[in-house]
Amino acid sequence: MTTSVLVPASLTREAEDKREATRKIGYVARAATVFRVDRLTVYADPDGVEKRGAGFVETVLRYAATPPYLRKEVWDRRDELEYAGVLPALRVRSRTGSGSDESGSLRQGIVTEVGADGRVRVNCGLQHPISLPVPSDMEVGEGERVSVRVSSRRPVRAKLVDEPAAGFVVDAANLDDALARPDAGLTIAASRYGEELTVTKLDQLVERLRGGDGPGGGTGGSDDTDASDDESAPLGDLTVAFGAPERGLPAILDEDPDTVAAETGDERFDLWLNTVPDQGSDVVRTEEAVFATLAPLRLTR
Repeated sequence: MTTSVLVPASLTREAEDKREATRKIGYVARAATVFRVDRLTVYADPDGVEKRGAGFVETVLRYAATPPYLRKEVWDRRDELEYAGVLPALRVRSRTGSGSDESGSLRQGIVTEVGADGRVRVNCGLQHPISLPVPSDMEVGEGERVSVRVSSRRPVRAKLVDEPAAGFVVDAANLDDALARPDAGLTIAASRYGEELTVTKLDQLVERLRGGDGPGGGTGGSDDTDASDDESAPLGDLTVAFGAPERGLPAILDEDPDTVAAETGDERFDLWLNTVPDQGSDVVRTEEAVFATLAPLRLTR
């Protein structure tokens, strides 16, 4: 299952200063970590006002996604990171294997030197960079980020592996392109104008993610078994898009708020969903909406 979250480059448009803008982005990064999001995509909002530049949100998110032990190696001083100290600690849980050959923590590293003997030196947050052989099916270059499985620290035993490290990746893409990705799966637009999320609706969403009927509903079951009836069946891919403060997805997409949730509405999404029914505030901030939306969508039974 690949879970993708799409946020606009105008995410911090109403923040009074760079410090508050950085803190808001940090909350989005925290939500992505807590709910095991695989990819955070920043999409353009051409008519949205972003006082700190179009690349501000993406840069701060990339910094937040970088393990603390690699930040000094990867990032120079940048204006966008002036208040990086207010970002909340993500404390990403290490992924551990279940078998004897795959046990140990999976860490992200950066290649600091490439040798002529098929070995590289990698900084992966241990006391010193470590020398590792490069598997025959891998090619790595200096400055490249790699995954290292560490099975022992004293003495150090580790190896390069072709596996994604824990945490999320950050990229930038056009909204239409992001929704058309092969692993987009079920696409949801989070909006106060969408269909209200209920217990019954959540059951239907889980069924679609397990391969039941409906657009984006996974790969489906075999001829003899309906995957949607099997609680152990893996969930399919999911993409959730959010709007900007005081500028929701209908405004960004230039859609009529009264028609987006109808069958004749925007066809880029499988579903427009209101995950904060009967909200008590006039405005639900984007970072609040991310938490409110991902929490129920992580429920599987």
